[in-house]
Amino acid sequence: MTSETADATAPVHPYYAPEPDSAWARVDRHDALLPSGQPLVTLANWQEEPHLHWSFQHMREVMPSQVILGHEAPLALPERPIELWEVPVSGLDWADTVDQVLTRTETDGFLVLKDGAILAERYTPPMVRRRRHLVMSISKSIVSCVAGSLAGDGLLDPEAPVETYVPELAASGYAGARVRTLLDMRSGIRFRETYLDPESEVRVMERSMGWAPRNHGDPLGMYPYILTIAPEGEHGGVFTYRSIDTDTLGWVCERAAGVRMADLISDRVWQPIGAFHDAEVTADPLGSAIHDGGVSATLRDLGRFGMMLLQQGRALGPDGAWRQVVPAEWISGALFPPADVRDAFARSENEPYLPGGWYRNQFWFVPGDNGPILLCLGIHGQMVFVEPATGVVGVKLSSWPLPQSAQKLSGTIWMFREIARYLTSP
Repeated sequence: MTSETADATAPVHPYYAPEPDSAWARVDRHDALLPSGQPLVTLANWQEEPHLHWSFQHMREVMPSQVILGHEAPLALPERPIELWEVPVSGLDWADTVDQVLTRTETDGFLVLKDGAILAERYTPPMVRRRRHLVMSISKSIVSCVAGSLAGDGLLDPEAPVETYVPELAASGYAGARVRTLLDMRSGIRFRETYLDPESEVRVMERSMGWAPRNHGDPLGMYPYILTIAPEGEHGGVFTYRSIDTDTLGWVCERAAGVRMADLISDRVWQPIGAFHDAEVTADPLGSAIHDGGVSATLRDLGRFGMMLLQQGRALGPDGAWRQVVPAEWISGALFPPADVRDAFARSENEPYLPGGWYRNQFWFVPGDNGPILLCLGIHGQMVFVEPATGVVGVKLSSWPLPQSAQKLSGTIWMFREIARYLTSP
């Protein structure tokens, strides 16, 4: 998330500009070879309107992906349907009800849970219950839980320098940064997360990691790109949203455990929460998982993930016993962080969009009526909403035409808050 919050009514700009003499620049000419009515979705256009409506639900067909295994005995989710569609959503000048918010924010999937049960669920065709959807930066919160699990087992020290685990980083802009610096996105490296600028660092990184066609001179692979990053300021300063911090964190986790990320998520998060379906994560040309945004998962399994966060890192096992997936202090320490974390956010460019909020352990937080609300957020409208005070978990998967919209983000958060108030009112 950055200050670049263009409204979806603005013209869509191409994210990638393949070199003019490359095959990628001529790829659209091959549309006629495909079955009638099927557009050609490629690495050069998959994040653009109208292709993203399809690509977000078919990532394994766009680029290499690794499997994240689900559980043989998944956590049951009983259904207790409640009509929430006409629940009023006050304070918005563009929508009056839950149904209107969902309709006007390109919703692909919507889920509300309370007390371990599904209260409301909706899919917009062609999205269906079994289909995996790209969750973008919700992936960051999943990687955070891997880090928390490793820390709980004594394999990862959040206060250790990053080069303790990845010695190669000692010669990069990350030299001297702590793992905690990555977790809270307070590194001092030079990295612009301006999604609509094809030459910003986030887009060069995406070309390097296989999310877009490589241009001449782009590094091959995400980790080689990380090693090119230069310093810009001191580590530990103002919060600045940088996806590369999560990719570096994922590298640290893999080295600490000696296991690749897809298997770390399987063993330490996905199976322990009782996920029903296998998830997937895209991989770069060198086989490294894209930690910052590459996970695709089903709506209900994201609901299970949200319930684990609600329960302070616990999940019910197939025997009905609670198990600690992530140390409780990993969640509670983020819900109630040190003062410098709040200050680092207050001085950032994100404060106007999430006033009073903060960022800790790769989670977003905003003030609620009776305590903080935890958010896992991804561009193009992905969200997991967790409100401990009401026990409500909400999930929304979307395909906004542009990466960000302040109006749609705040409206979605407010919609979930109104739902929680409705469900807990006398």
